[in-house]
Amino acid sequence: MRRTLATATLALALSASTGCYGTYQATKKVNAWNGHVTGSKVANSLIHFGLWIIPVYELCIAGDFLIFNNVEFITGSNPLN
Repeated sequence: MRRTLATATLALALSASTGCYGTYQATKKVNAWNGHVTGSKVANSLIHFGLWIIPVYELCIAGDFLIFNNVEFITGSNPLN
């Protein structure tokens, strides 16, 4: 537990110290895909809820925060574009 908290704190400090607020492309792509899966708002809401339960959104946010946004800050372009 302490190691996980220390790792999360370090990741947050590194990201905040570099000022690399990125575009969160992975999360946006999953959200855009969900919006086009069906024409039904109810079905899209259920899929959205399921993607939070399965941790798809959590993994996308973590990947964006820890990897993709930092790469975008350093190189100037997001690898997911």
